[in-house]
Amino acid sequence: MDQQLGTRRELPAGLTSCRALATDFDGTLAHDGVVEEATIEALRRFRASGRKLFLVTGRQFDELKSIFPAADEFDAVVAENGAHVRWPAGQRDELIGEPPPPRFIELLARAGVKPIATGHVIVATCEPYEKEVLEAIKVAGLEMQVIFNKGAVMVLPSGINKASGLKRVLKGIGMKPEDVVAAGDAENDHAFFEYCGFSAAVANALPAVKEHAKWVLQGRQGKGVVELIDLILGAGSG
Repeated sequence: MDQQLGTRRELPAGLTSCRALATDFDGTLAHDGVVEEATIEALRRFRASGRKLFLVTGRQFDELKSIFPAADEFDAVVAENGAHVRWPAGQRDELIGEPPPPRFIELLARAGVKPIATGHVIVATCEPYEKEVLEAIKVAGLEMQVIFNKGAVMVLPSGINKASGLKRVLKGIGMKPEDVVAAGDAENDHAFFEYCGFSAAVANALPAVKEHAKWVLQGRQGKGVVELIDLILGAGSG
């Protein structure tokens, strides 16, 4: 972590040259799954400035859309922790990775793992079932990885994470990662923090995420994102 955001004069090039914002959902935009109207309005102001807006989340898109209809206002949504890219403007989907084999789901169920949520590619449960998940991966002979996120246990094909999903988005629109500011709060945000040109952690982020981020915001959850957007837009008009 470099330092907390200070005066406008102290803003680094990573903010002043920002062309896009890639933000996590739970714990960053949202608190307990709810995004405040002031946060949604700030997102709209950001996009109205001509910049791109990306949502990067571990959630499945259909689940996300049911609680956050404004997801359709983003230029792209990276869902399932990088395995599913949704392009709202064209209602188009891209999958990165293969669906989980039925045998893997059966092994989890036999081991008493619950809940088990399956998306297009992702399989998710919660702690303390990580040992059963690892054993099922071994027994099924799969090349899969386990990603932890504040008590959630997510299973994906090896090499898929938020960074790989965002990489697919940027390739599709011809944008460089150094032009993107990332905002997040939890373990699964490390990968796309590293990938983007600049990273900011909201005030409620886990200590390890704050250490990994280049900047730490003063606001919690959506208020932190609003703070970040205001700083970017202010820097761009100066």
